[in-house]
Amino acid sequence: MYSGVRVRFAPSPTGSLHIGGARTALFNYLFARASGGSFILRLEDTDFERRLAHAEEGINQSLTWLGLDWDEGPGIGGPYGPYRQSERLDLYRQEAERLLSAGLAYHCFCTPEELAAEREEARQSGRAPRYSGRCCALTAGERSAKVAAGVKATLRLKMPGDGKTVVDDAIRGEVVFENATLDDFIVMKSNGVPTYNFACVVDDAAMRITHVIRAEEHLSNTPKQVLVYRALGYEPPVFAHVPMILAPDRAKLSKRHGATGVEEFRAQGYLPEALFNYLALLGWSPGDERELLSREEIVGEFSLAAVSRHAAIYDVQKLTWLNSQYLSSVTAARVYELALPFFRAAGLISETINPQDSEYIREVIETVRSRARTLGELADMSSYFFRDDFNYDPKGVRKVFHASGVPALLREGKEALARVEEPFDPANTEAAYRRLIEKLGVSGGALIHPTRLALTGRTVGPGLFDVIALLGKRRTLERLERAAAWIIDHVPRG
Repeated sequence: MYSGVRVRFAPSPTGSLHIGGARTALFNYLFARASGGSFILRLEDTDFERRLAHAEEGINQSLTWLGLDWDEGPGIGGPYGPYRQSERLDLYRQEAERLLSAGLAYHCFCTPEELAAEREEARQSGRAPRYSGRCCALTAGERSAKVAAGVKATLRLKMPGDGKTVVDDAIRGEVVFENATLDDFIVMKSNGVPTYNFACVVDDAAMRITHVIRAEEHLSNTPKQVLVYRALGYEPPVFAHVPMILAPDRAKLSKRHGATGVEEFRAQGYLPEALFNYLALLGWSPGDERELLSREEIVGEFSLAAVSRHAAIYDVQKLTWLNSQYLSSVTAARVYELALPFFRAAGLISETINPQDSEYIREVIETVRSRARTLGELADMSSYFFRDDFNYDPKGVRKVFHASGVPALLREGKEALARVEEPFDPANTEAAYRRLIEKLGVSGGALIHPTRLALTGRTVGPGLFDVIALLGKRRTLERLERAAAWIIDHVPRG
């Protein structure tokens, strides 16, 4: 085994970074950082038909946004590059030729139709569908004749017909596979492109990977890969297969269960700190009841021994709760930086912000953020601070504005606030309202609830007097008058 921990995340650029892939990348990153090792990014991009031009950039952006910086890989290079499989084809062909020359692999000339017929025959006979190995028995003359006839060939690895392949998994313990269940699988396609089980072994060996940490679904590939390592004369790495991520109903996670991609969460206004924290807890535990952990705490305490063998349950409500905690606790400067794109997308602010507007936006964010769960919600909850043309919540109208005498109460409130001297702040405005409530002999809610709906269009939000102070005297008085007139025009009397 090589000295120094080296792990890799090897996504295929055929789509955006799914939450399962992000969790795999995170566990590799954490293991590397916890052990002082190296985290490598490698792109398995030889599926030319499904490869998307923008997917690599999207994966890189998602990893960067999560804070999973890689030590070697596309964009930064490293001593074992290139780090895209499409740029390593010569290496795969050299290694394949080495297997062929050693008699450990052979050319297979079977057509797809012949292979399909073989599988169907096996199924009808009650046998597991597996390749018969008939091309292994071809004579040199028969092979030459097929080549001369232009028949394209794949390259298959000769598998042992008996015995066992044992994988000592760092998470699951010893896993035993019967070699008799493994057929001679293809390592090189007829177009000269390697298969997954061959290319990843060649790359992991060449890149000195010491630990392969990946999803449980790859466990079935492991005996084949171990046999490729042995055939090529390389020592296999330590394997660690992390548990599956299941939906709350314990079904396979899919779009019907909500957002499942990193970019989707980012677009909805989740913070990278929250998703980092949440993904770490999908299959790993610090050993106690803590759920809010800093990046430093997670890195410092992470170990493969603490990764569960059981499936992790995807719970977006827990993620949203975590996000609300981070949104309330990170620095004001960070929330401001993260929130601006959402405020712009909602049409609340312009691209250019002057210092006075910047200060106002910061005050709005500080007033609202403890109630928001995402940055998207933060922008929505802040909208009435920037727009005067909002509608009143229909349920609030029925519950609050339909009460008797509300227009008069709002105008009384307007007059009381108009008499407030500077500073027009929460303390002075609340004092004015308390005096008015006592004077009128009404309950606090009778005045405060319609005032909130008049000023914000909503029935819930930050402290009313914080809202009044932030809106300022002119806008507060205008909105109270607007609401009183609207009620008279729109709410039936009697």
